[in-house]
Amino acid sequence: MSKRVGLHEIARRAEVSIGTVDRALHSRPGISDATREKVLKMAEMLGYTPDLAARALAIGRSQFRVGVCIPEEFRQFFDPMRDGIFGEARRAAHVGMELIYRPVPRLGEIEQRQLSSLLEEDLRGLIVMPGKPLVVAPIIDAAEARGIRVVCICSDALHSRRSGVVYTNPKLQGQLAAELLAKFIPGEADVAAITGMLQTEEHSQKVEGFRSRLAQHSGVTLACVVEAHESEVESYQKTMDLLSKNPKLRGIYVSTVNCLPVCLAVREHRRTDVRLITTDLFPQMVPYFESGIIGASIYQDPYAQGQIAVKVLVDHVIEKLPIASSNSLNPRIVLQSNLHLFREVRQDGSEARDLTTMRTSANYALGGR
Repeated sequence: MSKRVGLHEIARRAEVSIGTVDRALHSRPGISDATREKVLKMAEMLGYTPDLAARALAIGRSQFRVGVCIPEEFRQFFDPMRDGIFGEARRAAHVGMELIYRPVPRLGEIEQRQLSSLLEEDLRGLIVMPGKPLVVAPIIDAAEARGIRVVCICSDALHSRRSGVVYTNPKLQGQLAAELLAKFIPGEADVAAITGMLQTEEHSQKVEGFRSRLAQHSGVTLACVVEAHESEVESYQKTMDLLSKNPKLRGIYVSTVNCLPVCLAVREHRRTDVRLITTDLFPQMVPYFESGIIGASIYQDPYAQGQIAVKVLVDHVIEKLPIASSNSLNPRIVLQSNLHLFREVRQDGSEARDLTTMRTSANYALGGR
């Protein structure tokens, strides 16, 4: 029987540290994509497989449960996150992990009820995206007091006792959006930010980052911040009003994945002088990149966020590893030239509505406008 390949051998052959190998194999942040790929290729070449039996014995029990509470809408963002969570959960099933999934329909809706029901389960960990952090903070604190380790995902609950957060730094995202927008817009101009709900930490931090960085660019003025509450109809109508009332508007930062209604309004308003910086990527955005309406998008990698959130809880339960207070992914910039490199465009399995259907729905809801 051949000797089992370990982390030391992978590190030696890949010419990296043991810590780097651990980060690559466990999808943890802190290394570049190129280094991660090099380590994974070396592990595959050497025939590395994790010792699942040993890890299962380490848990000291046959099974443990992790609860998950994330929104179902918008699917363009939360489907990949869910894929990351469920994919990692399938791998962790070998070491006794069971997933208890209690989603909310939309961000902030019935999350108090869903989280309270999850606490009735025998959980060791909980993954949650807090839509209304002040509402869910007492539930998170109650979970932690019972030994249930809570990991927030995508957004945070800063005033809670949660163990950690996995996200793509929202304040940095806002700063990147401001810098990009300032480069796209020549001369003096007004810009706007369209977000979901400012009570959500992720949304407010993006806007804060956008506002602070934009202030460093003379001539570009933040005219307004619009809360659209993740509603397609509200986003469309408020963007139409914004474009009608402000002829000096030259740029819009859409800080959530709900960008299609904004794109549609810009196109229908025939404002070819307005550029958008959007968030994330899905196939229906591609025509707007190609037409120049979207100048760039800030990619949050929802799949990796879901994957890492599960991993940190599994590693904590099985290997007794501490949960980092913050697991921050590096936001990437999507441009027309690198669209094809992202999984959301390469693998179009989305059942999201196309633009024609969305326009029909918006027109109907708006009284036939």
